[in-house]
Amino acid sequence: MVSGKIKEILVYFVSVGLSIVILFFFIGSTWIGFEAKTLCRDARRDYKEQTCVRSLEMQLKDEGRGFRSRNDAVWALGQIGDSEALPTLEEFYTGEIPDREPLDEMISQYELEKAIKLLKGGTNITAFIWRDSIK
Repeated sequence: MVSGKIKEILVYFVSVGLSIVILFFFIGSTWIGFEAKTLCRDARRDYKEQTCVRSLEMQLKDEGRGFRSRNDAVWALGQIGDSEALPTLEEFYTGEIPDREPLDEMISQYELEKAIKLLKGGTNITAFIWRDSIK
């Protein structure tokens, strides 16, 4: 009798815990998609390009922009995952990742490495929720 009650309580807590994990996954995925869409929209507004990818590439190449803005473009290109951006990202990638990278002082080699991996077919488990709505 006690064992049955314990199983019932355990199943309840596991179900609630799993529901919370799934909820946080979808909230996080939606947030990532929202941020990528916002960066895309802003880049398209600033550079008047037809595609999001091309606009973000222009932002990355724009030496008049701050490094934080250019690093945001790298991150967004990685999240979008369009291999069209691969040559641009590889142009900036040196392969030398320092221990500390101040995002306001340099283009992040670490972020470039992650973005390049995503563009070469790396797994982005959140993208299926939002990626189709960007282009």
